[in-house]
Amino acid sequence: MLLGILSCRENNQPPSQQITSAKEDRGPDFLAIFDGKSLKGWDYDPTHWSVDNGLLVGEVTSKNPLKSNTFIIWQDGLPADFELKLEFRISGSGNSGINYRSAQLDTIPYALKGYQADIDGKNRYTGQNYEERKRTTLAYRGEKVRIPDYKKPDEPGSLKSGIKNNAWQNREIIASLGNDKELQSKIKVEDWNSAHLIVTGNRMQHYINDILMSDVTDLDKDNRKLSGFLGLQLHVGPPMKVEYRNIKIKEY
Repeated sequence: MLLGILSCRENNQPPSQQITSAKEDRGPDFLAIFDGKSLKGWDYDPTHWSVDNGLLVGEVTSKNPLKSNTFIIWQDGLPADFELKLEFRISGSGNSGINYRSAQLDTIPYALKGYQADIDGKNRYTGQNYEERKRTTLAYRGEKVRIPDYKKPDEPGSLKSGIKNNAWQNREIIASLGNDKELQSKIKVEDWNSAHLIVTGNRMQHYINDILMSDVTDLDKDNRKLSGFLGLQLHVGPPMKVEYRNIKIKEY
């Protein structure tokens, strides 16, 4: 009886206290997709991506600035349902992210559009769900969101009209995963953090350091994508450096 009472109390905690931890691994084994020695199996601009001391490194310098966001793109699959695990470290001025279920542009080299687990050096956005070159912010950190069907997909300019203040307006916040500042405090600055993406069907969960930061269920059949390229981003901006290691995927 006491156990049941305690369980009910936990479930009735206010949303600001409901910080959710990552699930235990289930299903097939994870496969390493970066060997720590080379960038075999990836497509990238060698001006900005390299391997250094066992790390996958992306860097923007004053001598080699970016004109548009660039990605290092995994070439050995188009993941649909999967889990991705990796560790990252990013400089204070950095802006990066993990793109998945994305399409590759043929008008800009090494460019992707699609879902992104955001990463930035100041941790203003790390963990949120941002859709690159499409619907923009789908879920801020601490939000569980439902994206319903968009009612006017065939109207000219409808995608742009659905965006305001860099966020998709046709989204419904259905629960809180915790207070933004509290969640932000779980992310280290200019140090190693872990990311774990769980992407199944139309649901996308972003964990940082085993804490659920955003959770999106995308019911928008005209705009969502259920498979596509996986890549790591370097964003236009000041000189920066981002490092990745222990990159592994498990597909279902």
